[in-house]
Amino acid sequence: VQLQASGGGLVQPGGSLRLSCTASESIWSINVMGWYRQAPGKEREAVARITVGGVKEYLNFAQGRFTISRDVAKNTVYLQMDFLKSEDTAVYYCNAEREDMNYWGQGTLVTVSS
Repeated sequence: VQLQASGGGLVQPGGSLRLSCTASESIWSINVMGWYRQAPGKEREAVARITVGGVKEYLNFAQGRFTISRDVAKNTVYLQMDFLKSEDTAVYYCNAEREDMNYWGQGTLVTVSS
């Protein structure tokens, strides 16, 4: 599975961004799709996940500010990020889990700064 992420950029605190991740195969064949992030000097951490059945999971810091969704016709998963904070600055990665395999996109940089 190949994943193409996009949508990162520079945004002011309190602003919004929407990230997109398009898979090369039908997302119906993928057990879980999700977003992770890695800030400078920190380990990669999960942000949000959506299962093939549509169940959504969020890490605490994302709850209430971030929304994961999908368009199955476009094989695309989105991450809508609102009320962004400086600590959300990171490279955001798309991830796909299928059986015992993990697939990663190339990452898209999100910078939250005034």
